[in-house]
Amino acid sequence: MRPLQFVIILAFIITGGMLYAQDTINLSDKYVLLGIIQDGDTILISSIDEVIFFKSHKFNTRREWRRYHRLVRHVKKVYPFAKMAGEKYDIVAKNMLSLETDKERRQYIKQVEKEIMDEFEDDIRDLTMTQGRILLKLIDREIGETSYDLLKELKGSFTAVFWQTLARIFGQNLKSEFDPDGEDKLLNEIVILIENGQL
Repeated sequence: MRPLQFVIILAFIITGGMLYAQDTINLSDKYVLLGIIQDGDTILISSIDEVIFFKSHKFNTRREWRRYHRLVRHVKKVYPFAKMAGEKYDIVAKNMLSLETDKERRQYIKQVEKEIMDEFEDDIRDLTMTQGRILLKLIDREIGETSYDLLKELKGSFTAVFWQTLARIFGQNLKSEFDPDGEDKLLNEIVILIENGQL
């Protein structure tokens, strides 16, 4: 037996004894494997990122292919705004609970509105009508409430009706709900793929 083979076999024997006795195995300072000991055997536990598969899309024409990829581009552009809206809404809802009077709540909403406009007004104004429609759907997906309901809750019924009327003039609807199993199924698939880094 060669010395190198002997060292390798010895390392396996020593490592095997260590595996049997420990719940975690330190391979180095950076890599630690988790394991459980069951009936005298050590079973290594490893987690991997979830990968989601959807039925592949068949495009009959080049036009359908372009329409799909255009939708992907639109979603990639507006999805960060929807995520930010969801995070901001959680913060606002939590802070609103600590405010005691309507006046404090109105002042706080005005302050948040100004912060959002200062930070995102130019980006939001650059959105196309289609991107705006997608953003409304994705905000509903993130928050669980339509944009109309959010406006009504935060700014009052009059403001919500005013903006809904204005939106309807331009062919939009603040009351449109996100339907992941119906008309927004493809949109939902694209968002899930983006969230998982698959698109």
